[in-house]
Amino acid sequence: MTLTKSYSYAVVDVFTAEALSGNPLAVFPEAAEFDGATMQKIARELNLAETAFVLPATRPDCAARARIFTPAKEMVFAGHPTVGTAFVLLQKEIVPRNRREFLIEEEIGPVTVRIETGPPLIWLRTPPIHEGRCLDRSLCARAIGLEPHDLLPVEPQMLNAGNPTVMVALKDTAAVDRAWLDSAGLRTLKERESEPFCVFVFAPTPEGAYSRMFAPEYGLPEDAATGSSTGPLAIFMMRRGLVSNAAGTRFVSEQGTKMGRRSLLHVDIQGKNGADGIYVGGQVTPIIEAVMTLNSRYS
Repeated sequence: MTLTKSYSYAVVDVFTAEALSGNPLAVFPEAAEFDGATMQKIARELNLAETAFVLPATRPDCAARARIFTPAKEMVFAGHPTVGTAFVLLQKEIVPRNRREFLIEEEIGPVTVRIETGPPLIWLRTPPIHEGRCLDRSLCARAIGLEPHDLLPVEPQMLNAGNPTVMVALKDTAAVDRAWLDSAGLRTLKERESEPFCVFVFAPTPEGAYSRMFAPEYGLPEDAATGSSTGPLAIFMMRRGLVSNAAGTRFVSEQGTKMGRRSLLHVDIQGKNGADGIYVGGQVTPIIEAVMTLNSRYS
C-alpha cells in the first residue's frame, strides 16, 4: 500500500531585501517525521545551496533545532540557513515575534541569534573560529586560475568556524570576478587536507570586502552568500590590517554579484579583535510558500 503525506515549506532569499537576489533557502518548519536520509534526498531534489529542517530542540535553552543539508552533505553549521531559519521561526511564530535574542540548536551546538530593527537585520554569532595553517600564495593562485601577482602580499590561510575555508586576498574586485576553480590546482591544495574545504576569495573595498566562495565538494560550484565563512573573513582581515579591529566596527561583505545573486553580509565586531563575538547578519526576503507531497510504501 502507499501512504501519501504533504509537508509545508518556505523558500526565502537571505542576505537581501530584494526578491530573487541573495542566497535562496528552503525551510521545512515541521520536519520531525523526517530521518536524515530523507532530508538529504529532499535537499538534493530542491537543489538549492542549502535546505533547513526544523525539529524540536533537545536542549532546554534552545528555541528549536535545525539540521542543514547541501545537495551533497549535511552541514554542522551554516550561516545563511541559520539567518533564514530564524526568519521563518519568527514568521511562523514558532518563536514569538517580539523575541530579540534566542538560540538555535545546530550540529555544532547552540548558535545565538539576535534581531535588530530599523532596518530589520537578523544576526548570528559566529561559533569559535579556529585558525589553521598558512598556504603557499602561488599554489592558491593556480587553484583559482590566477597569477601570483593578482594576490595581495599576504599569505592565504585555512580558517574554520564549522566549515574549513581557505581565505585568499586579491588585489581588486576585477581579480575576484576573474577567479575560477582549477581542478588540478585544487587537488594540489587538497594533498594536506583530510576533509572538504571551501575556497573564499575577496578584495578589500571601502565598504569592507567584495567576495566569492567555491565549494564543489559540498555540491556548491559557487555560493551566493556564505555566512559561516564571513566571521573567519573578519578575523583574517583584522589580523592583516585590512579592516579595523576596534570594538564596534561594522563592515559589509558583498558576495554573489558575479553569479547574479548579489548578497550583502553585515559584520559586527564585538570587543577588540572580536573578543566579545563576531556577528554576521542581513535581511531576509520571503518568496515562496509551498507544499511537498511524498509517497511511501508500507505493508
